[in-house]
Amino acid sequence: MNKSCRNLGLSLLAVTLLTACSSRDFSDLDAFMEEKLARPGGVIDPIPTFKAYEAFAYSATAFRSPFDRPIEVREIAKLQAVSAIKPDESRPKEFLEQYTFDSLRMVGTLERGGTNWSLVKDPSGGVHRVKLGNYLGRHHGRIVEMTDTYLAVVEIVSDGTEDGWVERPRTIKLSGI
Repeated sequence: MNKSCRNLGLSLLAVTLLTACSSRDFSDLDAFMEEKLARPGGVIDPIPTFKAYEAFAYSATAFRSPFDRPIEVREIAKLQAVSAIKPDESRPKEFLEQYTFDSLRMVGTLERGGTNWSLVKDPSGGVHRVKLGNYLGRHHGRIVEMTDTYLAVVEIVSDGTEDGWVERPRTIKLSGI
């Protein structure tokens, strides 16, 4: 019983202290509100006017991309100087010639036995070694230059006439660059 009396006494003491802290006098709060309401209202700035959007017409779409490797005029002249351009239909087709040029990706390079190889990934996920002189793509594309970052290929495509052919330079860049 001693414990319950003590708990009751502590509870009564806490209630007495809490009621002593509360007062019903809000005069300071009322004075603050009256002071704020007595001030004149502020002026809100008008919404700023924005300039109309002007569309930009990009007119350089017909030019070479600045990110592509430039083709030297000498190379183009050399390619056009060959008058008897014709694909060799009698040579055996290589494996990568069954895929379109745009579907092939260069994924790396390696050197083995003194020979430099480039690694080309086909659309089905297979990775193949190629070197200078190998063919790839459906348009008789022959590899003419290899670096660590790209493969230069010359394709033989029809010029639109019955027996006319032209050489077209293309590149495959290393994926991820």
